[in-house]
Amino acid sequence: MRSEDLPSTTTKSKRSFFTALRHRDFRLLWIGQMVSVTGSQMQLVAINWHVYLLTKSPLALGGVGLVRILPIIVCSLFGGVVADAVDRKRLMLATQGLMLISATALAVMTATGLQSIWPIYALTAIASAALAFDNPARQAMLPTLVPVGDFPNAVSLGIIVFNSAMIVGPALAGLLLSVRGPALIYGINAVSFVAVIIALLLMRASGRAHVDEQAPQISLGALREGLRFVWRTPIIVQTMTLDFVATFFASATALLPIFAAEILNVGARGLGLLAAAPGTGSIISGLAMARIGITKKQGRVVLASVAIYGAATVVFGLSRWFWLSLLMLAITGASDTVSTVLRQTIRQLVTPNHLRGRMTSVNMIFFMGGPQLGEMEAGAVAALIGVTLSVVTGGVGCLIAVAGASLWAKELMRYDK
Repeated sequence: MRSEDLPSTTTKSKRSFFTALRHRDFRLLWIGQMVSVTGSQMQLVAINWHVYLLTKSPLALGGVGLVRILPIIVCSLFGGVVADAVDRKRLMLATQGLMLISATALAVMTATGLQSIWPIYALTAIASAALAFDNPARQAMLPTLVPVGDFPNAVSLGIIVFNSAMIVGPALAGLLLSVRGPALIYGINAVSFVAVIIALLLMRASGRAHVDEQAPQISLGALREGLRFVWRTPIIVQTMTLDFVATFFASATALLPIFAAEILNVGARGLGLLAAAPGTGSIISGLAMARIGITKKQGRVVLASVAIYGAATVVFGLSRWFWLSLLMLAITGASDTVSTVLRQTIRQLVTPNHLRGRMTSVNMIFFMGGPQLGEMEAGAVAALIGVTLSVVTGGVGCLIAVAGASLWAKELMRYDK
């Protein structure tokens, strides 16, 4: 049954933290993603630590972000066109399989004595290219799995999946890194993709973007159609731009190994806790939004939450106390979740189903490009002026971006639905 066949609203008396999980297909995908994203978060921490051990270089750590984002920039627009033209479930089966193979290769190479960072970069790039096709298909399919009234709750639950994984994944990675090394974590990540594959095979919903009409051709014309829609919808352009600029300046994830080893002196286990702290704040705010639903004056709330994100980043960069660093990272996670839920809900609901893959692919460049290029920027700036100044100036840049958006993003400032 498609979401169009379901009731369009959910009454407040029936609303709960997990309203969207009443729908079988969404529940299957949600559980599969919970397992898979946990493995991916474990691997992200392991890759950063592995590269740090091999090089001791902040620039090399920043390179991890670069090899993750370049394939997304190159492939994501085409990935959105494909997601709107083919069966989205079948596309996800292919991409999940490719990411499984990439993680398996990384596990085997590491277990046999990998001493160079270049295979890590190459396999990370392959997995990112697969993600450039997987994410538009998954995001575009999501609104068809639940009724319109339950969609904000589904978005919040999707954020909770990611942020729960950000808590459990890095914490497990930190523990395993301290006793076994990264090869085991890469293997665990490979197995985790099986959960999504099983969920997709069990789902009843159609993965086709066009049920009652002919699907568009995979062509430059289809790509131009998607780009025109995004460009001519100011609220989408404004939310994407704000997201990119803020996360470009305030992304400090790649530098966490240096904070753990050299500034806070907490080692691999402390790194796991630092990496998990944003997820802790995120899951708290995600649960709150899943229960409360959409707030009033959403546009202003987006800007306020991004400002809090930047301010917390500044304090984190200056902190020399482990507990304060954990608290500031948790605040960045909480504020980012509020902004993400509202931005994603706005974009998906103003976009027709047959264009969602292409819209999501454009957003993917902004959503993932900001943090990943930001990691490269943070590493390069840290190599020039030091780790602390790199993070602090990045947080200040985020605050400047919010101030600018409050002046030029008029549609976002006025948005209240």
